[in-house]
Amino acid sequence: MNVSILPVASLLISAFFMLAAGGLAGYLIPLRAVQEGWSTFQISLIAAGYALSFTLGCFITPRLVLRVGHVRVFAVLAALMSISLLMHALVVNSVAWILFRGIAGFSIAGGYMVIESWLNERVTNETRGTVFSIYMAVSMVAVMAGQFTVPLGDTATASLFMICAILYALALMPTGLSSAQSPQPLTQVSVDLTGLYLKSPAAAVGSLLAGVVSGSWFNLAPVFALQNGLTNAQGAAMLAVAMVSGALFQIPLGRYSDRIDRRYIMAFAGAVGALFCGLILFVGIGNIYLFLAAVFLLGSVLLPIYALNVAHANDFAQPDEFVAVSGGLLIIYGVGTMLGPLVTGVVMDRFGSSSLFAVLGLTLALYGAYAYYRTFRRQQAAEDERTDFQAIPLTRTQTPQTYELDPRGDLVTEDETGSGST
Repeated sequence: MNVSILPVASLLISAFFMLAAGGLAGYLIPLRAVQEGWSTFQISLIAAGYALSFTLGCFITPRLVLRVGHVRVFAVLAALMSISLLMHALVVNSVAWILFRGIAGFSIAGGYMVIESWLNERVTNETRGTVFSIYMAVSMVAVMAGQFTVPLGDTATASLFMICAILYALALMPTGLSSAQSPQPLTQVSVDLTGLYLKSPAAAVGSLLAGVVSGSWFNLAPVFALQNGLTNAQGAAMLAVAMVSGALFQIPLGRYSDRIDRRYIMAFAGAVGALFCGLILFVGIGNIYLFLAAVFLLGSVLLPIYALNVAHANDFAQPDEFVAVSGGLLIIYGVGTMLGPLVTGVVMDRFGSSSLFAVLGLTLALYGAYAYYRTFRRQQAAEDERTDFQAIPLTRTQTPQTYELDPRGDLVTEDETGSGST
């Protein structure tokens, strides 16, 4: 394993600092916004600005890299990440925060793309699976570490924003000082929404709904926590148990979906998610341990459903279409992460913060119902054409480079180059 890790250690360290800062910012910003007395809809606009800019970053960053190179682009993006967090502390205004969060979304997307393209360049097909698994573990640990930093500081002051900016700056150092040769140009994102829908309606619609669920949870669950009297530590624990549960159950769900029609597992996941959302609405937060247990059970399907969409879409795709299909689904998912907070924010303002789980439950029910409906409209893919399920990072939005690093991308390399590296 040391042989696999050493060539990419500096990149994993950079990723850790970026993800830790992202986890800190993702929890800190909604909390501070609630303390400022802003409405949930105003907070959702800040979240939507991040999601929109993240998606735009996936389109624009490859063009910037072609012009000036990976290292310069990453240095500029790291600076923008730090600046965006410092500006949150300097100008406490909801409209300004939409802009600042947008700057962060754009720069973070580009930062992920550069790091992941570098990782992809440094691995072989033999080590790709190991490195990808380590990268997922680093992602989860880093985000959780960032979230649990919040209870250690005062969200009403600038200190946590400054710590977050420092973490983004630290992310530049390992990669900026690396002597590794710059990787090949980044993947250009292409969008064929009609083609994606025709190839796999269940995956296309499912990705949109999964984005609604993810965007609502990651951006507005902190609002729910604060408005319902949870401490910052309890709120961080709420987010953490959902992530841990998603990581634990993603593989069993995925492996079982390899054996039967994957849409049945998608329908099952949607039904289970809706059931546990109803349970949370019923039990409330009166008993924090019972509440966290219910969130743990909800997390078992809340986050893995997007990975099921990717696997199902690629069951009907050619081996060399994996990156293109997954990248297209990513754009649909990004639209969902924009819509989710906006819709959920309006509902929470109108019916109270607990309605977050009503929206999540309804969306998960729609996800499961549509997947089950599609089983009557189309036969499952032939067994010899199906791809094996592969877990993906649950803690953040992916980029097209994530799917190049995915072990299923090996088929693309072998078909196009006949070699063992990308």
